[in-house]
Amino acid sequence: MFSLFRENLRIAFDSIKSQLLRTILTVFIIAIGITALVGILSLVKALENTISSDFASMGSNTFNVQRYEFTSRRSDEKQVINPVIGYRQVKEFTEQYNYPTARTAISFQGTRTAEVKYENEKTDPEASVVGVNENFLNNSGLKLEKGRNFTSFDINNNTRVCVLGSDFYKNIFKDDNPIGKTISIRGTKFNVIGMLEEKGATFGNNQDLRVLIPIQVARTMFTQPNINYNVSVMVEDAELLDSAEEEAIITFRNIRGLSPIEENNFGIGRSDDLINQIGEITGVLSVAAWVISIITIFGSCIALMNIMLVSVTERTREIGVRKALGAKKSTIAAQFLYEAIIVGQLGGLTGIVLGISIGALIASVADFVFTTPWGAIIAATIITFVIAIISGLFPAIKAAKLDPVESLRYE
Repeated sequence: MFSLFRENLRIAFDSIKSQLLRTILTVFIIAIGITALVGILSLVKALENTISSDFASMGSNTFNVQRYEFTSRRSDEKQVINPVIGYRQVKEFTEQYNYPTARTAISFQGTRTAEVKYENEKTDPEASVVGVNENFLNNSGLKLEKGRNFTSFDINNNTRVCVLGSDFYKNIFKDDNPIGKTISIRGTKFNVIGMLEEKGATFGNNQDLRVLIPIQVARTMFTQPNINYNVSVMVEDAELLDSAEEEAIITFRNIRGLSPIEENNFGIGRSDDLINQIGEITGVLSVAAWVISIITIFGSCIALMNIMLVSVTERTREIGVRKALGAKKSTIAAQFLYEAIIVGQLGGLTGIVLGISIGALIASVADFVFTTPWGAIIAATIITFVIAIISGLFPAIKAAKLDPVESLRYE
């Protein structure tokens, strides 16, 4: 049995090598569909990994009071413009919101185009400056690699200290320890008290090229109108999150002066809710990838079947000789079926390699967290095997049913 299997494989490889150009074209036709499937699924997974890791770091016991809800809006739905969350409101919130074990962080984006100077070194004007309070790092899931966090003394006394992103370590400090050094932003000097661990970039937003400074100091430096402040609340026990959120909604409604019949003109967002929404979006993208790939793969199936039918026609006389020498119908069918499987698997392997390469390249350029898409690889392998069976079965049966006498007469 094994010797017969080996002989059929040898015949299949010989036939493939004898029609090398046709085989290569067929392999690439199959590979196109598999490349689309693996490539798109790789990118979807990389996108999901990147966004999920960014928001998951906030933890499951954190929620934000924000200007808008993170919900999808129908095209026929009227857009509601919520007022910005001003400093007076976040200040009142921190004073009035006294939920047990809750810690409130407030922050705002001062600028995204700051130039940071240290001695004779300076950055390009692309650094972000964020005004924060002492709870910002913990609530945002940020960790320090060196130095210390802000204290309430730093915030309340407007101390000119700062915490830097990791890019400044090599950028302007040239791998020298930045703790205790003095930097300058828009003419204001800050003493460096801490450096954050590396976070990377998301959608071109470099999170490692930012400077965190006390919020009151930031307010004196950046005075543009209609600044929207961010509020983040963390509770020690995740089971208390729902009641803490309800208390926050009541408190902020009172601050905004809303009557009992008025709807909220602000949003509440949890990191896990956003991750679930992202999962739904990437799920739709995955379905789209499957639809596109299946259409392409269906064309590949037709192309492979056509090639195998041509091969049966070209080798009709050879089939007659084999049958005259005693070859069984099952042996003839197996030879053509093996040939279809080999071509299909070569196309699948080529598509997997191209798909992973394209996905990894785009993920690298876009700064996504790329992981090997094992699910897509397994699916692609199974699909190409099924394609080969379906495409090769009819030609194999046709070859097995040929009359040996008529086949020997075929020219």
